Amino acid sequence: MTSIKSLRWPMRKKSGLSDVRKSSFKTKQLSFLAVFCTIMFIMYRITKYQYHQEEIDKKSSSWGEPKVYPTTSGNLKGLPQGIVHANSDLELKPSWSTSSSRSKAVFSNRNLLAVPVGIKQKHNVDVMVQKFLQENFTIILFHYDGEVDGWWNLDWSSNVIQIVARNQTKWWFAKRFLHPNIVSIYDFIFLWDEDLGVEHFSPSRYIEIIKQEGLEISQPALDPHSTEIHHRITIRSITKKFHRRVYERRKRRARCSDSSEEPPCTGFVEGMAPVFSRSAWYCTWHLIQNDLVHGWGLDLKLGYCAQVSKLQKTTMVKF
Repeated sequence: MTSIKSLRWPMRKKSGLSDVRKSSFKTKQLSFLAVFCTIMFIMYRITKYQYHQEEIDKKSSSWGEPKVYPTTSGNLKGLPQGIVHANSDLELKPSWSTSSSRSKAVFSNRNLLAVPVGIKQKHNVDVMVQKFLQENFTIILFHYDGEVDGWWNLDWSSNVIQIVARNQTKWWFAKRFLHPNIVSIYDFIFLWDEDLGVEHFSPSRYIEIIKQEGLEISQPALDPHSTEIHHRITIRSITKKFHRRVYERRKRRARCSDSSEEPPCTGFVEGMAPVFSRSAWYCTWHLIQNDLVHGWGLDLKLGYCAQVSKLQKTTMVKF
């Protein structure tokens, strides 16, 4: 009997070791499954969040998703799908958040005002910026005199983009900082001079008119008493909401009549206050030569970027 018990004891002992090993293996399996499920859950949440953010971006534009213009490089095909983002914007983003610092309501009206400024026109620019900020515009100031420090005492100074390059002009700045893929989210680009008066101007009303009329390139008409009138077509018409043609029969270099078909008699927008649609700016940006300084003569060629059919949709809007 003793010999039989002594034989059973090692067998029981061996069987107990086997159970311990099985239990340990099952524990490792469960731990691995728990870690795997946790990782998959995190990846699912990240993917869902990214999809949700993309849907918000699509709905935020009043004209639908901004057009992404083709790039010249073919080296991006190897990047993972969903990562490539060919366009950008000029919206300020705080470092502690992934969303824009401006409220979501702002994105129902995406428009951009870009102005070359000098410290001597500080008061007039202040009035202009305040009016456009009230209309939810994104604003970028190009400081051509280098005196950017003189603007920080204004309440809105931290809410606009400010770029400094001494002795450069509006078209130099526009060519380098307003690339179509950078401004593609904006419905309209206002590329204005700094000395324009806006006392009687309403940005929202202006945009309403040019949308109704389908105008690709336009400008606000000038006050008849303004001292900076170079072409009669730029003068405000009292009886019309907008106009594309002017009649000038006095003996001047440019005599305009019914037979006139070229600017500045018809379809003409001056370089001081042009307003471009997104598609028109894409064309205009390519029209701007890289070494262009003052832009003289460019206004006579803008009609090429406003031709939808045979009609040039360049016009003066009454304001």
